[in-house]
Amino acid sequence: MTESPPSALVFDPFAPGFTDDPYPHYAEMRDGAPVHQHPVGFWLLTRYEDVSWLLRAGLSVEDRNLAESSPFRMMQEAMYGDRLPRFDARSMLDRDPPDHTRLRRLVAKAFTPRAVRALRPHVVELVDGMLDAMGRARRVDLIEALAFPLPFAVIAKMLGTPSSDHERIRELTGVVVRSLEPVADPDLVSAIVAADAELAGIAAEMIAWKRENPADDLLTALINAEDDGDVLGEEELIAQTLLLYIAGHETTVNLIGGGALALLRDPGQQALLRDDPGLVANAVEEMLRYDSPVQASRRITVEPVTVGGVEIPAGAFVMASLASANRDERFWGPDAGELRLNRENARQHVSFGAGPHHCLGASLARMEACIAFERLTARFPHLSRDGEVRWNGRINLRGPSHLPVSTG
Repeated sequence: MTESPPSALVFDPFAPGFTDDPYPHYAEMRDGAPVHQHPVGFWLLTRYEDVSWLLRAGLSVEDRNLAESSPFRMMQEAMYGDRLPRFDARSMLDRDPPDHTRLRRLVAKAFTPRAVRALRPHVVELVDGMLDAMGRARRVDLIEALAFPLPFAVIAKMLGTPSSDHERIRELTGVVVRSLEPVADPDLVSAIVAADAELAGIAAEMIAWKRENPADDLLTALINAEDDGDVLGEEELIAQTLLLYIAGHETTVNLIGGGALALLRDPGQQALLRDDPGLVANAVEEMLRYDSPVQASRRITVEPVTVGGVEIPAGAFVMASLASANRDERFWGPDAGELRLNRENARQHVSFGAGPHHCLGASLARMEACIAFERLTARFPHLSRDGEVRWNGRINLRGPSHLPVSTG
């Protein structure tokens, strides 16, 4: 087996401009160091074939499997100690089998295709109301007018949570998701821990209220989910509720915001979708490929593995760059960096992950985005940018934070 080949390239997500446009740097890594060991110890995979393999390989997602000498273990312990956010530590997203299998099976009993389909009329009503408001205003921030409130309202409706907590939950989840980024600021760590604790308290109150006021909603179904006598414990219930709240809106915000920006930057593709609304389902897949709402996924090796001819040791933290894989010319062809809404194999993107941790809410995100883009392009055929775009500054859950538009 070979070791990682020496390279002058070093992955640097903190480089100026990276969070606005990381794709040129990913292209450099794919060409020059596709299996890259960073000086601080983690590994980065950037080619489609390698990323796809890693996602399906059944490796660990639990930090306890990091090698004792792992810089990530040391950094995590130094920054968080035993205060790891509940969202990171106890949700099914961060558990291996048999815990993951058990938790996912129980949550899937509540998060059913029927429950998603039942939301469609509500999503249509929400989108139409938001587009009505956009039409009256004529100039709006598309993130605040549509991309953020839509998925937040949908997941809140699906869970059946009291409306009084929504604004505070929105603020807190925006802080907690920073735990998915490299964090070296003690003040930010304290803010994440405090936000996580407050969210856990809100979730516990919601669950207690829902036990007294059951309804035909996801939270009631989670409380009642049972598999051969197995049910979710209280801590598990809180963790899965927070995961669904956070994953249920933060990623779809980026899909709608990033997809809209991609259309606005390419009037030809915008016109293609406007003139052929039947293309919307494939268009959403291409938007997911073109600018992944979640840029990376991580795994931990429990034994040595060989990727691209390079051996990665056991106990290593490995980042799979979903965003880079989705732009890999070796798989997608020479136009991988272009938006092409009729791309035949667009659905082969890895933006929802793959394997055991494939996104449970993929069908919900697709439905929301399809309704939003079909109705947005029909309602405002001359939608255009009306100012500078601002990005949210995140490395992983990356997307526009401010997208000023004119409805025409």
